[in-house]
Amino acid sequence: MYNLAGLRPANASFWAAIAEALRARGIGALPEAPDFERPAVPDRIGPEVVFTQTCGFPLGTIYRGQHALLGVPDYEQPGNARAQAAALGIAGPVHCAFILVREDDPARSLEELRGRVFACNSQHSNSGMNLPRRTLAPIAGGRPFFARVVETGTHPASMALVQSGGADAASIDNMTYAFHADVRPEAVSGLRVLAETVPSPAIPFVTSAATDAATQSALREALHEVSVAQRHAELRRTLRLRAIVPPEGSDYAILARYEAEAAAMGYPRLV
Repeated sequence: MYNLAGLRPANASFWAAIAEALRARGIGALPEAPDFERPAVPDRIGPEVVFTQTCGFPLGTIYRGQHALLGVPDYEQPGNARAQAAALGIAGPVHCAFILVREDDPARSLEELRGRVFACNSQHSNSGMNLPRRTLAPIAGGRPFFARVVETGTHPASMALVQSGGADAASIDNMTYAFHADVRPEAVSGLRVLAETVPSPAIPFVTSAATDAATQSALREALHEVSVAQRHAELRRTLRLRAIVPPEGSDYAILARYEAEAAAMGYPRLV
């Protein structure tokens, strides 16, 4: 998910460390490097996928039955998602989205975005669509909130559209924001955080449902090894990884609950 050009060497090293641990467990015929050209929200998780990280909301929609959970990253992150999550019963690592506007935008509250233009990376995105939908539902009043929602395809494209004035606001995964601030600060220059969305379980690592049980087990062990081995400490710092914990699939049910709650408040679509 966090496939910035400036992070590709670290992400390649992360996969190399996992692959090394897998080979030590007798798992061979592995990809040499990650496929950095796959879209952040592909149409499906096919049987060829050995290891990837995917948005949480599609797990229960377009990816239902296509994946097996492997682990959940606990990131060093900006914002207050952890403090909010406990009250909602989210047990594992979390994240949220930042609703960004330009630094010189006069808006000081979400209500002041009413009737303006919003950039959304994908209608299947948790941080770009589902979380802001649930966050805005209580103030939308059962009516369209924005004059227009522009689908951009990616979070970086959404941020660039806000920077250029082509949109007034966008909802961006807080880790996407943090990683850009780390390695591509020009992508967040001139933007400020207007508000945070409701929290969400962190974006999990998964494999295809077609991956055999032995490989799934080895992948979970490999992730744990990479998350604790001292020789990978610097890599974890670069990737802001505090830990990788076993997944709790029930945590992700809250994302469908957010969808239902928004619909019950008369705001079923981010519009």
